[in-house]
Amino acid sequence: MIVAICLLVVGLIMLVWSADRLVFGSAALARNFGISPLVIGMTILAMGSSAPEMMVSATAALEGKTDTAVGNVLGSNIANIALILGITALVKPLSVSSGVLRRELPLMIGVTLVAGGIMWNHYLGFMEGVLLVVLFAAFIITMLRISRAEKLKGDTMISEQESEVPDGVENKKAIFWVVVGLIVLPISADLLVNNAVIIAKYFGMSDLVIGLTIIAVGTSLPELAASLAGVMKGEDDMAVGNIIGSNVFNILAVMGIPGLLNPSFLNEDAMNRDFWVMLGVSLLLVVMALGKSRSINRIEGSILFLLFIAYQGYLIMNV
Repeated sequence: MIVAICLLVVGLIMLVWSADRLVFGSAALARNFGISPLVIGMTILAMGSSAPEMMVSATAALEGKTDTAVGNVLGSNIANIALILGITALVKPLSVSSGVLRRELPLMIGVTLVAGGIMWNHYLGFMEGVLLVVLFAAFIITMLRISRAEKLKGDTMISEQESEVPDGVENKKAIFWVVVGLIVLPISADLLVNNAVIIAKYFGMSDLVIGLTIIAVGTSLPELAASLAGVMKGEDDMAVGNIIGSNVFNILAVMGIPGLLNPSFLNEDAMNRDFWVMLGVSLLLVVMALGKSRSINRIEGSILFLLFIAYQGYLIMNV
């Protein structure tokens, strides 16, 4: 068991690191080939924070662990809002001023409802996977159009996002990191999933619960680092935007993967319990972010954080 825990931690560290290197190299290459920073920021960088979830879900699905893949999506989205934004708001209250965010938040709720509709019959099939991928492409196109319009208005989040795009990186170095990321990412995901399953069996946890807890929290760590770094630099919109974008990508891209690779029935708790938690914290975020103050203060951050602790405690106590 100790060996499995150690290997899981190693796999998680490798997963986060390799995803970061892959995104860095890909963004640098795209910049060198003349793709605009706005497009890179809204695609490669925005999807980068969900790269660990994508690889874990693909690995889990290929190994017949669709519940783990879906649990990873639901758990990561809950953790992104309740844990990460909760902690971030406790460190520094978050203001929400970006026009992009005010449009993204309703889209996030819409996408979340789509996930509920797909899981309603407790089955994730191939056609559902195709639908999610198509909606993902439509979302990217929509956000690019919104971002271009908001950039003309001087939206702060757009400039913050563009500043994150690497510049002046040689092609050789960029290609090196892309190759390293592509090699290490699947290896680390396999290491993480296999040892998570061993731990789950030892404690009598279901595939769904292991995805909702250990894997979800672990793969959400990049968002925590990005959000904390953002608020410390005064980039509040960027911090919130990372979470919203990650949640949308998780549902449309990451949840679509197990549907395409391993269509199967789902643990009924995914819909009957965990979906409603995800929808609840998502609606709570909308109320907080789009309220009169257009901010998430420390009290609201503490509420989010305590909700996450209570939810995780419930899952663990009811194994």
